[in-house]
Amino acid sequence: MTPQPKLDLDPEAVRTARRLAARAAEPIIEMARTHTTVSVERALLRLAGLAGADADGRPWVNHLADAVRGQVGLEHGVALPVWDALLTGPHESLAELARAAARGRVRFRLPAGDAARAARDAARAAARAGIDRIDARRAERDRLLGQVGDPPHPWIYLIVATGDIYEDIPQAQAAAREGADVVAVIRSTGQSLLDYVPEGATREGYAGTYATQENFRLMRAALDEVSRELGRYVRLTNYASGLCMPEIATLAGLERLDMMLNDCMYGIIFRDINPRRTFIDQRFSRQIHARAGIVVNTGEDNYLTTADAVDAAHTVIVSQLLNERFGHEAGLADAQLGLGHAFEIDPSLPGSFRLELAHAQLVRELFPDAPLKYMPPTKHMTGNIFAGYLLDAFFNLAGVMTGQSIILIGMMTEGIHTPWLSDRDLALENVRYVRDACGDLAEDFAPRPDGFIVQRARRVLAEAVDLLARIADDGLLNAIADGTFGVTRRPPDGGKGLDGVVERADGYFNPAIEILDTEDPHAAARAQEEVPA
Repeated sequence: MTPQPKLDLDPEAVRTARRLAARAAEPIIEMARTHTTVSVERALLRLAGLAGADADGRPWVNHLADAVRGQVGLEHGVALPVWDALLTGPHESLAELARAAARGRVRFRLPAGDAARAARDAARAAARAGIDRIDARRAERDRLLGQVGDPPHPWIYLIVATGDIYEDIPQAQAAAREGADVVAVIRSTGQSLLDYVPEGATREGYAGTYATQENFRLMRAALDEVSRELGRYVRLTNYASGLCMPEIATLAGLERLDMMLNDCMYGIIFRDINPRRTFIDQRFSRQIHARAGIVVNTGEDNYLTTADAVDAAHTVIVSQLLNERFGHEAGLADAQLGLGHAFEIDPSLPGSFRLELAHAQLVRELFPDAPLKYMPPTKHMTGNIFAGYLLDAFFNLAGVMTGQSIILIGMMTEGIHTPWLSDRDLALENVRYVRDACGDLAEDFAPRPDGFIVQRARRVLAEAVDLLARIADDGLLNAIADGTFGVTRRPPDGGKGLDGVVERADGYFNPAIEILDTEDPHAAARAQEEVPA
């Protein structure tokens, strides 16, 4: 149900904000359309079925892409050289070809004429098979939702991450039984900086568990099991960010994850990943998410951990509008835009709760059809666990009052250590109480016209419009370099991963991009719905 407007926002100001966001995003979109990266090319190979790694853990997709790049470059993509080598050489599969390439026993070329046409046809067939697998997993989700039912909003989102996937599984199932609707398996610290995806089930991780295809498969099966037990669908979340964003998005689609952390600037600002690499990788990853029916969660909440949550409130709105534009261009529907924001205002500030309500209601009204993800307080959590529990309850209350869609539960000792299981249980109890006690309080919450909450929301929107105008004129890459978001400066040619960016040559060919660019990402899902049971 679309929430009713309560802030009487100026419709022209909202339209202006979106027009400016589109203008600011256009040069970035053009850059993404005219460049590729090593991870985009490796994602194609994963779609085509290439998996596994050598004895040292280096994936075969890395070996194959690196061999092509070393011999003929990536300006034309990996598809033509790889499938030409398959058609003309002795290797019967991508796996055999990759193993031979790793030993230096394959000579790649850029085929022409009939050889190029044959390679294109073979590559298209392989990419189509991968996309078909993603379509089938999306249809599988829809069937399961029909069988077990979907929990109502707000969905309760809980993090599980022991480092050991076999420990994560029972914890995730226990969390679901206690009321969690979304389980997020956060990644091991530093995985976003690895330019490869680890292989297999992993049992060692620091402050998180490695994102691998096998870990995805294991957790998906476990949550399906508990979904059938509970009679409601439990969603699985992981992270498609960092240097392997396109590949992890592809694996998520193949293993039927439901949400992925996938923000347009988080990796740039907080992981020092090159801005160009990030934006190019992200367009492909979001196209995959659109096709897979995955909800993306964005990371605007992180800006407020480094910047003041009052002074920088408008930068959250600006980033959300940019994320919306980038998401729409990549094919994401509004129902897939899990735009992020957070409850991070200093609780000692007089009127802090009214400010939080103003910000949360503004986001809700700007994006009425988006499944907003509301993040709990972290920056001002202290060793006073009783005050922390109260602050989390106020956060839960704000989420219910303003109709947030996804509430990430706050835990009273979150700012001190990795939360204990008992902390998670108390956090679930807290949010359950507030949600059940308040019921449909959002229907009754009506800020006074021209009162503090309404005036604050209008001011933040006006500041966002002003900032978007400057960004549209000066360029988003320059704004990031100037520290506009999260008070962290990241120059366009700095950071990790720039060496993996390649400008496309005339004749560049990637059959996955060809399919994703030309087909409605949701058409296959609609076709599945029309098939008689």
